[in-house]
Amino acid sequence: MYVASSGLSVEIARTAARMVVEDGVELGRAKRRAAQQLGAAPRTPLPDTALVEEAIREHIALFCADTQPGELRALRELALLWMERLQAFRPYVGGAVWSGTATRHVDIYLQLFCDDPKSAEIALIDQGVAYDASTVQGLHGRPVEALSVATFSEALGERVGVHLLVYDHDDLRGALRPGEGGRTPRGDAAALRKLLLEHPE
Repeated sequence: MYVASSGLSVEIARTAARMVVEDGVELGRAKRRAAQQLGAAPRTPLPDTALVEEAIREHIALFCADTQPGELRALRELALLWMERLQAFRPYVGGAVWSGTATRHVDIYLQLFCDDPKSAEIALIDQGVAYDASTVQGLHGRPVEALSVATFSEALGERVGVHLLVYDHDDLRGALRPGEGGRTPRGDAAALRKLLLEHPE
C-alpha cells in the first residue's frame, strides 16, 4: 500500500491521534474522519498505522502522561479478566489495549477462535451476560460477528465496552502473523499477564 509522507499525511495522523486518545474512535475510522475534517481529497492516501500510533504516543506524552499508564493498566486487567472468563474460546486481545496506547475512552477488543461460532454466544447466555450482536469488519477486512458487552471497571469508576469478535478456529493461524513492522498484532492471556508484570505502574 502506498503511504503518504507529505505534511498533510502527518497532519491527518495527528488529528486522528487526538480522536483516538480523547474520543476513543477506532484507529481506521479516525484516519478517515481526520482526512475528511482536514478537507483532504477523496483519493488522498491515508497515513499508515505506524505513523498514527507514533502520533498517538506523542499526544499521550504531551497531554495525559500522568493518567494514561494507570488507565491502560486498568483496561488490561479488565481484558485479562474477560479472557480468563472466556478461556475455552482461545481469546486474544488486540488494538490499543495490546499495543499500549489505550486511554479510558478506548474499548476492549477480544478475538475468540471457536470450534463452533455459536458457542461463545451460548456461553454468555449461560452466564447471564447481556450483550448486543452486530457484524463488523474483522481480519483481512472480512465481516465477523461481534458480541458487545458493557462491563464496569472499578479502577476507572465507569463502564467499559468489551467487544468479542467471534472467528472460526481455523482463522487463528492467520491472526498471529506479524503486522506492520513485524510486530505481534495481538496476544493471548499469558502474553497479557507478562505485559502487566513488566509494567506494574
